[in-house]
Amino acid sequence: MLIKAFAKKGSFRKAIWVFGQLRKHGLWPDNFTYPYIFKAIGCLGESWEGAKVHGFVVKTGLEFDTYICNSLMDMESNEKPDEATVVSTLSACTALKNLELGKEIHGHVANELGFTTVIGNALLDMYAKCGCLSVARQIFDEMHTKNVICWTSVVSGYVNCGELDEARVLFEKSPTRDIVLWTAMINGYVQFNRFDEAVALFREMQIRMVKPDKFTVVALLTGCALLGALERGKWIHGYIDENKISVDTVVGTSLIEMYAKCGCVEKSLDIFYELKEKDTASWTSIICALAMKGKTSKALELFLEMKQAGATPDDITFIGVLSACGHGGLVKEGRQFFNSMTKQYEIEPKLEHYGCLIDLLGRAGKLDEAEKLIEEVPKENNEIVVPLYGSLLSACRIHGNVEMGERVAERLVKIESSDSSIHTLLANIYASADRWEDVTKVRRKMKDLGVKKVPGCSSIEVNGIVHEFVVGDPSHSEMREIYSMSLSFQSLIPSYLSLGIAQPKGVLLYGPPGTGKRLLARAVAYHTDCTFIRASGSELVQNYIGEGSRMVRELFVMVRLCTKAGMFALRERRVHVTQEDFEMVVAKVMKKETEKNVSLRKLW
Repeated sequence: MLIKAFAKKGSFRKAIWVFGQLRKHGLWPDNFTYPYIFKAIGCLGESWEGAKVHGFVVKTGLEFDTYICNSLMDMESNEKPDEATVVSTLSACTALKNLELGKEIHGHVANELGFTTVIGNALLDMYAKCGCLSVARQIFDEMHTKNVICWTSVVSGYVNCGELDEARVLFEKSPTRDIVLWTAMINGYVQFNRFDEAVALFREMQIRMVKPDKFTVVALLTGCALLGALERGKWIHGYIDENKISVDTVVGTSLIEMYAKCGCVEKSLDIFYELKEKDTASWTSIICALAMKGKTSKALELFLEMKQAGATPDDITFIGVLSACGHGGLVKEGRQFFNSMTKQYEIEPKLEHYGCLIDLLGRAGKLDEAEKLIEEVPKENNEIVVPLYGSLLSACRIHGNVEMGERVAERLVKIESSDSSIHTLLANIYASADRWEDVTKVRRKMKDLGVKKVPGCSSIEVNGIVHEFVVGDPSHSEMREIYSMSLSFQSLIPSYLSLGIAQPKGVLLYGPPGTGKRLLARAVAYHTDCTFIRASGSELVQNYIGEGSRMVRELFVMVRLCTKAGMFALRERRVHVTQEDFEMVVAKVMKKETEKNVSLRKLW
C-alpha cells in the first residue's frame, strides 16, 4: 500500500526505496505491487533499475502475469531516445537505405527531441544517401550552424546523384574543406567520367597545400584504369612515391589494377610482389589482371599461392580464375573450380560465374553442354539469362553452328528484342555460312523494329591526353585531318625493310565485326612504327600512335586467343587466318625472311 501511495503521489524515488527495504527483509511483492514499481522507474527513466526489478519478477515466476507484462511495457515506452540513440538509428537507416523509417525518426525529432547540429548532420546524410536530395537540401539550408561534416554530406549527396555541377557550386561555397570533402568531389568526377576535371581539382588541391590521403590517390588511379591513361597513372604513382604515401593493400591494389588495365601486367606483378601485406583484394586483382591478359598458368599459380598463404578467395577471385581457364581452354579445371565454390568455400555462384563457365565451354566448342548449363541457372526472371545466351550466341558464331545460333537468337529476341547485339551476332553467323539472304532479312528486321547498332567507341592516350572516338561522331578537333590522312607508304619503306618485311603496295585490314582486325592493325602499327593504318569494314580510319613495342606481344596474343577467323591483306593479297595456322600465316603475310632468323615467337 505504501509503494502504491508514493507512486500515485509522484514520489517515485520513495516508492523505489520502499521496494528496496522489502527486499532487504526478504519479502517478495505480489503481482499488484510490481506495476507501481515499474511506473515509478519508467517516470524516472532509470532503465538499469527496471532491469533489476524485471529480474526479480522472473525469479518469482510472475513474468507471464498480464498485469505485470502491461506495466513492464509501459515502463519501456516511457524511455525516451537521446541524441546518441537517434544518431545511431539514423546511421542504420542510411546503411540499409530505409528511407521510411528515417522519416519516422525525423518526425519524432521534430516533435519530441528538437534539432541539434549532430542530429541535423545525421538527417542530412541519411536523406542525401537515400537519394532524397530535395529534403536534404532543405535541412542543409535551414541549419544555423554548418560544419565541414554537413558540407561534405550535401556535396556527396549531389555527387552520388550525378549532379556534379551543383556539387561543385556547394564545394566552392564551403568555408572549410577537409581532405574528405576534396576526395568526395574528385571521386565524383572520376565516377562520372570527367577525369580531366578530377586531375585539375587534384592540382588545385596541391596548390592550396592540402595533403591528399590514400583515398584521394585511389580515386585518381581508378580513373586512370578506366580510361587506360598510363602516363597519368605513372605520374600519380610517382607522386605517391615522392610524398611517401604508404602503399598498403588499398593503394597497392589500385596500382595493380591501373597498370594491368593499361596493358602493363608485368609492372602489376612487380607491385604485387613488393606489397608487404596481401589481402584477398590484392590477390584477386593480380589474378584477374593475369587472366585478362591470357596468362592462364601464372594466374592459376598465384591462386594456389593465395590459398597456401591463408587468404580466402571470394566471388570476384573465382571470376578471375574461371576467366583464366577460359583463355587457356582448361575445361576440366574450370568445372572443378566452379564446383569448389559451393562445396569448399560456400560461395553461391552468381550470374558472372555462370557466364565465365559458359564462355569457357563455348570457346572449347562444347555448345550443347553450355546450353544445358544455362537451363540450370536459377533465375527470377527471363532477363537474367540474356547475357548468358548472348555468350552462347557468340560461341555459335565462332564455331559456325547456325542451327543452334538461330534457336538461341529466337529465344533472346522474345526476351529482349531491342538489343542490337543479338541481331548483329545472328547476321554474322549467317554471313559466316554465306547465307546472305538471311543476313539481309536480319538487317531488315532490325530496321522494322527500330533497332540500331550501338556505335563503337575507342580511346587512346597521346602525350598524357586521352582522346575518345565514337563511330559517326565528327566532334574531335582533328577529325578532318584524321579523315584526310592516308598512309604514306614511301615513308614506311625503311621500317619495313629493317624488319625483313617486303615493301607493301598497301596495308588493308578487312573483316566483319569481332574478327580482331583492329587489334591486328594496332599490332602492325606498333611493329612498323606506323603513325596511321587503315582498318576496313564498318569502321572509319582509326588513329594509332606508335609507342614502341610494349603492346605488340599482348596484342598478338589477344588476336590469337580471341579471334577464330580474321581477314587481312598485304600486297593486295587476302588471307584466311585460323588459330591453328596463325603463326605460319602471319609470318608469311608479313614476309618474314627465314635467313634473318626473325622468329614471330619472340614477339610473343
